[in-house]
Amino acid sequence: MMNQITVLISDDHTIVRAALRVLLEAAGDIIVVGEATNGQQAVAEAARLRPRVALMDLGMPLMNGVEAATQIVKHSPLTKVLVLSGYSDDQHVLQAIQAGVSGYLLKSTCSSDLLRAIREVAQGNAFMSPSISRRLLTKWRATFNCDQPRQSVNALTSRQSEVLQLIAEGYMSKQIAPMLSVSIKTVEKHRQSLMDRLKLHKIAELTSYAAFNGIIESGLLTDRGA
Repeated sequence: MMNQITVLISDDHTIVRAALRVLLEAAGDIIVVGEATNGQQAVAEAARLRPRVALMDLGMPLMNGVEAATQIVKHSPLTKVLVLSGYSDDQHVLQAIQAGVSGYLLKSTCSSDLLRAIREVAQGNAFMSPSISRRLLTKWRATFNCDQPRQSVNALTSRQSEVLQLIAEGYMSKQIAPMLSVSIKTVEKHRQSLMDRLKLHKIAELTSYAAFNGIIESGLLTDRGA
């Protein structure tokens, strides 16, 4: 049990939950610890079961998936929310990102991508369907070029550049600290100074900035879904 990834499945369709349970538990390293049929139940079960991953539909009764994700991120921070939805439009994707989800997959995704996404978000990384990642990257580039004054990468200190790259590659503060032989608090200070200098407000924006400026390969953005 300790070596397995615990998952809560939240979907209002019984047949979908049953199919997902069979698929996930056949993987060997994933165990489904609970199911929820609506958003309110998903929030309650996440708090009770404390799964590593909450796999969640967006179109659920009583409380929609975006609001449920917001509540889970707030009240069950050890649980990573991975959306599995039929909605591919920008509005739903951006609302989910703003709610704090760790990943967004379309229901048309292949089973191998779903398993990969669960493993990635369980490790603290982000993952999105490649088509969504490409679209968001294109939109970000257009917005960044037209509407936002861009700070030169050369304006960053060497340490800020190091921190930026590690953040963009998906590492968390507690992982970056020993890599740079500094404290977690120092890493967080560097992260905040980066955001202030670049006038960015979210980790996803830092990642997109790093990809756009060639600090990381843009393919890594698609792979990690950041």
